[in-house]
Amino acid sequence: MTNHDMKIGFTAVVRVEQSRQIGTFAKIADAIARVGGRIGAVDVSQATRHSAVRDITIEVSDEDHLKRVVDAISEIEGTHVVDISDRTFLAHLGGKIEVVGRIPLNNRDALSRVYTPGVARVCLAIADDPSKAYTLTAKANMVAVVTDGTAVLGLGDIGPFAALPVMEGKAMLFKEFGRVDAFPICLDTKDVDAIVETVVHIAPGFGGINLEDISSPRCFEVERRLIERLDIPVMHDDQHGTAVVILAALVNALKVVGKKLEDVRIVILGIGAAGGSCARLLLSAGAGDVIGVGLEGAYVRGATYDNPMKQWIADNGNKDARSGSLEGVVKDADVFIGLSGPDALSLDAVKSMAKDAIVFAMANPVPEISPDLAEPYVAVIATGRSDYPNQVNNVLAFPGIFRGALDVRASRINEPMLLAAAHAIAGVIGDDEVLADYVIPSVFDKRVVEAVSRAVSSAAIESGVARKRMKSEEAVRTGSA
Repeated sequence: MTNHDMKIGFTAVVRVEQSRQIGTFAKIADAIARVGGRIGAVDVSQATRHSAVRDITIEVSDEDHLKRVVDAISEIEGTHVVDISDRTFLAHLGGKIEVVGRIPLNNRDALSRVYTPGVARVCLAIADDPSKAYTLTAKANMVAVVTDGTAVLGLGDIGPFAALPVMEGKAMLFKEFGRVDAFPICLDTKDVDAIVETVVHIAPGFGGINLEDISSPRCFEVERRLIERLDIPVMHDDQHGTAVVILAALVNALKVVGKKLEDVRIVILGIGAAGGSCARLLLSAGAGDVIGVGLEGAYVRGATYDNPMKQWIADNGNKDARSGSLEGVVKDADVFIGLSGPDALSLDAVKSMAKDAIVFAMANPVPEISPDLAEPYVAVIATGRSDYPNQVNNVLAFPGIFRGALDVRASRINEPMLLAAAHAIAGVIGDDEVLADYVIPSVFDKRVVEAVSRAVSSAAIESGVARKRMKSEEAVRTGSA
């Protein structure tokens, strides 16, 4: 099976108007089966003496498959396809999030307390002491999810409007997993100065800034400048969330093969936002050597690169100055981490790696190499996909990181906090539980956010960026203890 044979299936609902002639639906069912569709349910939504409208739930492999199914139905005499929808689109109707008040407004007294005239007293208290915004408004638990839509998932530069469903989804994940209120901010500009200024101007209403899906290398400058100008946590999740979860998975994968981080050679394919941050964090964690590889081949010390992250990995990694293509530098490597694209790693390259090799093929939805293809030749394999073991997913990191940072009102998210988060995620799985197909917890493991938030809060306090220490009753209320 090739990488491109791996399809992510979905369920569609096809509304069909058909004649009441005997045998018409049987023809429809046969047509669906002939092109590989699978009927899940059939509901009659309307019927007359002459026709019936049925909602047919059909399982298909992808959009092209759905089109073939619809075409097959349309060719049947006496049928008309009225509408096509699927559960994903239905889930997005009207958006996925809403703002809900915490206090019922069912009488005049309640209205006067939350708004005029009562709110004026609260406004003046904050004017006298701006730090009270943390206790008298939603600021302490509110994160802005900011994007310009230039690097969305595997879709690329699709713009701020098309990015909005992803940012709404991110806000849902913040709330569901970390009890953090988050709001999507999609900016209609690609200008770094404009992005930075806009975020600085809206920052008073937020306790943290999550940068999302901003293309490399612009994302590095945006994050750096915002960290310099703001006194609240700023994190580009594509960089640091990915790096944290990869480090966590690698810590446990190395336990499986009996190797130490300081002894292994790691090859990272794709030094963009995620790859660059991953290289930094791995080296900070004590990795023996990290070699960055791109279209130009391996990044080598002494060469000059226009991308600051590629330059950094060239200057700080690849200690033996290995040069050339991926196939050359991955030979005898202990670990391969792919943050690039489909089919980027050949089976021959995998076979050339060191004994008990570890492969993290993170390209999504199609990995650098099919796990089924690589599995016989490696000790541990992980992907970004949910339909294979060892899914490396950022949702294991960012809810707990921001939960922990907000709980102690950290002024920033620093490297000690990221390292603490990675080891906390890894530590959720006990040493006696780690297996080749279980090196990273499930995203639904409720222990993860608790462990990460505790570790991040502690690291923030120890590294001097916390402005508040957790009280035991507050820890219980937020779920961080």
